[in-house]
Amino acid sequence: MSENENECAPGETNFGPWVWSAYRAYNELLREKVKKRFDAQEGPWMDKVADLLVEVVNARWEGGRKKEKELEALYTKLEQLLSE
Repeated sequence: MSENENECAPGETNFGPWVWSAYRAYNELLREKVKKRFDAQEGPWMDKVADLLVEVVNARWEGGRKKEKELEALYTKLEQLLSE
């Protein structure tokens, strides 16, 4: 095995990893921009949905401490928000 077997052919450079990194950076940037747009347009509504989802999960974890009617009321609120 010669010393040069792991090197690229003369005049060629292996830019593959750099190109892949550039594509990933581009996609990450685009993803962040889309997230910012969604946050600006839908942020307050999404906050309400997230708050209700946390309440639902907490109510289910608490089990017997929460009455079934309270849980149903949370589901009703969630349905109303999701239909907006």
